Amino acid sequence: MSPFVYAKQVERWDVFEISCPGYSDKNPFTDYEIHGLFRSKSQTVSVDGFYDGDGLYKVRFMPSFEEEYTFEVAGSFSDERCSGSFTVTPASENNHGPVRVANTYHFAYEDGTPYYSIGTTCYVWELQSEELQEKTLQTLKNSAFNKIRFCIFPKHYDYNLKEPRSYPYIGIPCDSSVLTKENFLEFNGAAEGNHWNFEAFNVEHFQHIENSIKALRNLSIEADLIVMHPYDRWGFSLMNAECDDLYWKYIIARFSAYRNVWWSLANEYDLMPQKTIADWERYAKIICDHDPYGHLRSIHNCKSFYDYSRPWITHCSIQRQDLYKSAEFVTEWRERYRKPVVLDEIAYEGNIQHGWGNISGKELVRRFWEASCRGGYAGHGETFLNPDNILWWSHGGALHGESPERLNFLYKILSETPGIGLMPVQESWDTVTAVVESMAGMGSPVKGYYLHYFGFMRPSFRDFHYDDNCQFEVEVIDTWEMTISKAGIFTGKFTVQLPGKEYMAIRIRKR
Repeated sequence: MSPFVYAKQVERWDVFEISCPGYSDKNPFTDYEIHGLFRSKSQTVSVDGFYDGDGLYKVRFMPSFEEEYTFEVAGSFSDERCSGSFTVTPASENNHGPVRVANTYHFAYEDGTPYYSIGTTCYVWELQSEELQEKTLQTLKNSAFNKIRFCIFPKHYDYNLKEPRSYPYIGIPCDSSVLTKENFLEFNGAAEGNHWNFEAFNVEHFQHIENSIKALRNLSIEADLIVMHPYDRWGFSLMNAECDDLYWKYIIARFSAYRNVWWSLANEYDLMPQKTIADWERYAKIICDHDPYGHLRSIHNCKSFYDYSRPWITHCSIQRQDLYKSAEFVTEWRERYRKPVVLDEIAYEGNIQHGWGNISGKELVRRFWEASCRGGYAGHGETFLNPDNILWWSHGGALHGESPERLNFLYKILSETPGIGLMPVQESWDTVTAVVESMAGMGSPVKGYYLHYFGFMRPSFRDFHYDDNCQFEVEVIDTWEMTISKAGIFTGKFTVQLPGKEYMAIRIRKR
């Protein structure tokens, strides 16, 4: 009986896994290797495997075609070699494959289904108690969020002063009682008492994260993995280059076969002076060399933008740089980078002391609509004070703000867009007008669909004239009250009556 364990079939874009016993007398993370080679009539893919504890190595693969596949597993992990075959069945109803860049500025699943990102940030939700994690997943299930940003490493910052459920390495953490929010930058991972073996991963930590990725996948939510960040009292941000590279290769081998994974090299990379641009470029090369599936890749700023024109970057992951303006710059950034613009942090709905975490729900929803009508995508976060210091932005749990249901309403509007994506056009100086993106993402807009957003402007009526022959169906949208009212069908010059209140939009569609 073969000691290698694998299934005989897997659905398209799901995870095919081979479990292999092997040597563990030395350090299995550094002294032994395992690789897999997968072939079908349409593709040949080579992947790295990884050690998963208890003497077991694993190789994972995400098939892209409904075909018969063969595989071979080899490496220094064992004297035995494994080969076999399996069948790839059609994808299930909610499995559309990984998300790709589409139409230059937008996204679609690999099967061609448009993907309109309504993201949220929940930095270390998966490192909280089991009860809180389940509550987070239930909240996500009942929301419009289809992407969530979260960290692999634990986080130390305001409202995040407790120890996580697990650590990524074998070792001993420092005594956190000596640390406060005032002195964490002084320690920044260098506190005495931290003793980690950066060449020995805590496999239970990574098993739990991949279970979280799977739970999100089952909810059709993209896992935007933040691989590095500066908010650290344990030393994980201060590893040397060899340990950094070992970490990158390990997580890519573990996680890249999951179709809902995105790679975010860092949250606020520019707050990590110990890492150079050469370091970030080296990490990017590791992703490009070892992730055979080409998952989406980006890097997130605090103040200074990374060079988003770099060829390895698939989309811009942006934190606003201006206290007042954020989504207003989407048009400029689209033209500069010619890539999807995702405003992963445009400030959060809440009431904490920090300016990035105390805007109103109305302002957050306005920024979402502004970004969407300019052909970009915005990200949500929530930071309301509460007695237990459980803030959605980092811990998950329940949502308390006014924006989530309005974002669900926006998502429905976006999902009704013909084609893939919106692009801005200059119809008047005081509104943001979106039309359907041209199919090449570079040519003239596709006529016949117009979405006018007025933001904090309050007109009582608006005049329009497109041509004298076609009929246009007109709807008035109250983006805050979440209503759509039919205004009529018009030809030639026509006037649309408005209630003279903020946050209104008009949708015009040629019949």
